[in-house]
Amino acid sequence: MVLAGPNSNQTHTCSPGRTVRSPECCKWFHILDDIQANLLENECGPESHESLRIIFHDAIGFSKTGLFNGSFAGGGADGSIMINADVELNYKENAGLDEMIYEQRDFAVKHSVSFGDFIHFAGAVGVSNCMGGPRLQFLAGRANISRPAPDYMIPAPFHSADQIFARMEDAGFSPEEVAQLMAAHSVGAQHLIDPTVNNAPLDSTPEDFDAQFFVETLLEGTEPVGNGTALGERSSPIPGEFRLQSDIVLARDIRSACEWQSFITDQDAMIEKFQRVMAKLSTLGQDTDKLTDCSEVIPVPSRVNRLATLPPGKSRGDVQAACSATPFPAIPTTPGPVTSLPPVRHKYPHH
Repeated sequence: MVLAGPNSNQTHTCSPGRTVRSPECCKWFHILDDIQANLLENECGPESHESLRIIFHDAIGFSKTGLFNGSFAGGGADGSIMINADVELNYKENAGLDEMIYEQRDFAVKHSVSFGDFIHFAGAVGVSNCMGGPRLQFLAGRANISRPAPDYMIPAPFHSADQIFARMEDAGFSPEEVAQLMAAHSVGAQHLIDPTVNNAPLDSTPEDFDAQFFVETLLEGTEPVGNGTALGERSSPIPGEFRLQSDIVLARDIRSACEWQSFITDQDAMIEKFQRVMAKLSTLGQDTDKLTDCSEVIPVPSRVNRLATLPPGKSRGDVQAACSATPFPAIPTTPGPVTSLPPVRHKYPHH
């Protein structure tokens, strides 16, 4: 990847207190200020959540073989979901992303950067707004040319573990790396899977990038938060929390269960592995030797100091541990009454 000439320690001052190794990164500070104020609102809200989600939906249109069902498999992390929005936003698994895609597109055009670069920058900035979040790598320099990725390349919430692992292996990811990627769901909410409960969070701390998600997905479900008939929805252990079938099967599959469980007591490893696997995801299909490392522009997230716990009213008996190599860790139960989680605020009311 491109740094600042032969001496990678050379720095350039963009403005007081803002330095980079490559001068072409300076423009991203202007974009950072603009999107924090006018798109992401400087918070770990739905706009930041969706920006992180878009990274995956853009990049996973990729195959190691270059083919998918005998046809072009997509260019990976190339911005095709935005460049070819008229095609890819019609795919079922991209439902609910249209408003954010088109809003992001306006910012990319305004600042004269490629759509692929903007997608991966906005997602990295968005997740940095989350307490405890990762500081993701950001490489700039993607071309603004791509062909549409085909449909059915994004794993669906109703897929089995075998289906998910097969699709992800085709893109170059191991079962352990799939578990690592699922840390993104710690700041997630569901949109349009069950329209009766739009914006229901996937864990009890949707504004914190923490390990609580990995605890709660291992708890026995008691009742669905919605009508219980949506494809991919399963019973949840907490009122107001939405549970995806895909999260259930990945948490309990022998190929990913131990990696999943390991994050419950090791937040640092969860962050480190997420950063590494996201660096891999965000450069699928790209020649990194032709990209410039502008990671210095990404804000440093605040730390989370608390440990993961069992939710109020839950005990070790509610845990469906699936890692045969290591016992489920001893973690405390949060005191207090059982309460229903509120939906995540969303700027687009019909989601």
